[in-house]
Amino acid sequence: MPFDGKTYDPARDRDRLKTQLFNVWSLMKDGRWRTLEQISVKVGCPEASVSARLRDFRKRKFGEHTVERAYVKRGLFKYRLIVNEDY
Repeated sequence: MPFDGKTYDPARDRDRLKTQLFNVWSLMKDGRWRTLEQISVKVGCPEASVSARLRDFRKRKFGEHTVERAYVKRGLFKYRLIVNEDY
């Protein structure tokens, strides 16, 4: 997996991020709307990590998928993944 960033340490982070990415992908590829909390509970990782993995899916190196965001109420948003069929 082509993870990167200033604080990224492959020995420490690669397996954890790879697992998170796979788990979020496995859940979200159905195109259903979910909040970060709902995703977090299902995949067993923090909401901040879920948010980061959703951002990863938008990147070219992760398939340039569409991640839609919709306002629910009082600062709460829901998300859905639209898979790039060219991926």
